[in-house]
Amino acid sequence: MTYTSKNPEETKELASRFIQGLTARDRAVVIALIGDLGAGKTAFSQAIGEALGVRDPIQSPTFLIEKIYELHKAPWQHLVHIDAYRLESESELTALGWDAIIARPENLIIVEWADKIGGILPEGTIRVTMKHIDETTREIDIQS
Repeated sequence: MTYTSKNPEETKELASRFIQGLTARDRAVVIALIGDLGAGKTAFSQAIGEALGVRDPIQSPTFLIEKIYELHKAPWQHLVHIDAYRLESESELTALGWDAIIARPENLIIVEWADKIGGILPEGTIRVTMKHIDETTREIDIQS
């Protein structure tokens, strides 16, 4: 499905509806965020975190690569936020325990810049492609 968001509030509402429609699986749920700089990947991640009750500020973990948030009253126990922007190869994420992270059904994983690690995204990954249209408008395509 493709949506057009005309402002940050609409993006937040879409992210909230999107996450409420997901359920836990027998493996981690992986959400791959794809789009250019400024397309809204971090804003979408923040809205998901807020909808799941994360109280800590969610910032793109560009220099940390990965940040884990505890979830309460959600289908998952952890929100794992990964930023692949600085990765030079998929093997760097594999070295950080990627296989173990995706094997755990209690994890909801959001990967920003997921196109950089496309070869190791598991089957069933939800792809969210974001496109910057103008200062406030974004095109958001969600493929399950």
